[in-house]
Parts: sequence; structure tokens; C-alpha cells
Amino acid sequence: MAKKPVLVVMAAGMGSRYGGLKQIDPVGSHGESILDYSLYDAYQAGFETVVIIIKKAIAKDFMDTAGARLAASPLEIRYAYQEVDFLPAPYQVPEGRTKPWGTAHAVLCAKEQIDGAPFAVINADDYYGKSGFQTIFNTLSQLQDDECYRYAMVGYHLCNTVTENGYVSRGICTTDPDGNLATIVERTRIQLFPQGIQFSEDEGKTWQHIAGDTLVSMNLWGFTPGFLTELENRFPAFLDKTLAENPVKGEWYLPFAVEQLLLEGKAVVAVKESADKWYGVTYQQDKPLVIAAIGAMTSQGLYPRRLWAGTSESAQ
Repeated sequence: MAKKPVLVVMAAGMGSRYGGLKQIDPVGSHGESILDYSLYDAYQAGFETVVIIIKKAIAKDFMDTAGARLAASPLEIRYAYQEVDFLPAPYQVPEGRTKPWGTAHAVLCAKEQIDGAPFAVINADDYYGKSGFQTIFNTLSQLQDDECYRYAMVGYHLCNTVTENGYVSRGICTTDPDGNLATIVERTRIQLFPQGIQFSEDEGKTWQHIAGDTLVSMNLWGFTPGFLTELENRFPAFLDKTLAENPVKGEWYLPFAVEQLLLEGKAVVAVKESADKWYGVTYQQDKPLVIAAIGAMTSQGLYPRRLWAGTSESAQ
């Protein structure tokens, strides 16, 4: 019997722009973080097992807060650790390198805990909306590789994923006539201005307009187990290039790994659009907006007042 889909959560980031551990920062009325709401939505969508990727440096803070709450949930919670020295032999950490190697590396660090199941991937500090989790669970439950790897991605409209408080990184996507991912380009500086949304490729020196209905990746992916083997096989090539060109800061992003498979004709990625609005805490100024949004959704009955007091509890 095929294994049920597993949800993988990337929660190892240190929140440099935010100024703290945003993956555990409370936004709910009983101390819940954005992650709590995502996992509540994931559970309602059908996920039963969650693999949370953290760093050992934040393990105690995480376990004392989000981890303690999740222990009371009906989910099976597993932990994986993303560390800079998680490298294949004979590679070694270069001098001056302190940060791990990016989101593709994070997922690779969770391979043992994923244990051969199909899996979805999310960021811990992004609120995705209920429909995204239901869509990715239903899609993953039916995905089967054939002559190609069969993956999926939930895409969001760019206008629903920007903040008024600074720049964000997004994977800009195009699709083919069949609704499959054709290209994905990582833009690491996208910003909302009075005249519209723009992106920069030169650290803000010049800017180009980009349409608000552009489809973007928010790292809500669905993969079959073979993706982990591909990551494992491709990691050395990434290291060779990065150690030569940018050994201290170079990162391996999930969209880069997916794009490589697309270019080689080895994978097909079905894109499922979501009209939900993203919420996130990229900057401290974002937090009041997220708290207000969560409060409004709770008042509307979308969430109980205390998430893990009972998964069938209604908001009263």
C-alpha cells in the first residue's frame, strides 16, 4: 500500500530581516504561531505526519513553544536538523561559512524522516490558506511517476504575496498550455511601490515592473519520493560550483533543483492556482497585520480560539 503524504516544514531560518525567530513568534490569542495555523489546516486537509526541519541552535526555543503546543495535537511530529556540516564526504565546511546551504539542502536533511513517502513542503513562517493544503494533499494522494517524475506546486498571485514593509523573494512562474510549470525564476528582491509591484536584479539600483497577477511559488510543493534521490545525487555538483564561486553565502534553492529537472525533461510539475491571500512576517512591521488577519478569520469561525484544545472545537 502506498504511504500517505507527509508534510515537511522548513523552520531552520534565523530571521535576519525580521530580527528574531519568526517561526515561533505568537500571532494567535493563545500564543499560536503562523506554523500552528498551517498545521491545523494541514491536519484538516488529511495530513497526519509532519516533519519539521530546525537547527540545533534553536531547538530548545522551538521545543519550549511551538513544539510543546504541537505535542498536544493529533499529528505525528518528527524532527530533522539542518546543519551546515550536513555534507557528503569528502566535502568540508569552508572557512567563514555559518549558514546552511538553502531550501533544497533543508529538504535533503529530512530524507530519513520522510521515509519514502510522497511529501509536501512549506515554509514555517508563511500562512498559505486552507485551500492550498487541501489541494496539495489531494494531488499528492494521486501522484505517480511514469516516464517522468510527477510533481505539483500550488501557485499564488503575486499581488496576494507582497508586504508593504519591504522586499520579498518569490519564484516567478510561467505555465504551458496544459497548466504545467514551464519556467521558474527566483527573484530575490520584489517590492510593492505606490506605482505597482517591481523587482530588482542589482540590489535595488534599478527596478522593473511586474504584473500583480503573475503566478509565484511560495514553496508549497508536492514531490514523489524520487525527488530526494535527485537532490542527493545533485548536491555534490552544487557544492563544487558554490565552493568555487560563493563559498560563504551560496545557497541551493528548491526552485533551482526543480528547474534543472524541468530543463532536462525529467519532471513534470502540475501547477494548482490558489486565490488565497498569503500572510507572513518578513519584517516586524508585518506582525500586527498578521495578528489582525488571524483574529478576523477566528471571529468568522475558520479557526477555534485555541487551536489544539480540540481539532473539532468550533470558535465560540
